[in-house]
Amino acid sequence: MNAIKENEIASCIRKAINGYLNDLDGEKPCHIYNMVMHSVEKPLIEIAIQHTKGNQTQAADLLGINRNTLRQKMKQYQIK
Repeated sequence: MNAIKENEIASCIRKAINGYLNDLDGEKPCHIYNMVMHSVEKPLIEIAIQHTKGNQTQAADLLGINRNTLRQKMKQYQIK
C-alpha cells in the first residue's frame, strides 16, 4: 500500500479550505482551526484503530499519542 505523502495531505486541505472560503459567498468564516482539526482527527483515529485491528496501544503508538489520550478522543468522537 502506498503511503500518502505529507504534501498530498496538505494539498487536499488547502483545496478544501479554499473551496470552503469561496463557498461562504461573503459570510464571515469562524473557527476554521477547530473545524479542520475535528474534520481530520476523527477519521485519522478511525483509520489507526482499523489498521491495528482495534488494538488501542498500537493505534496510539501509530498516531504518536498516549493511549489515554486516544481513549479520550475515541470517547469524544464516539468511536467504538
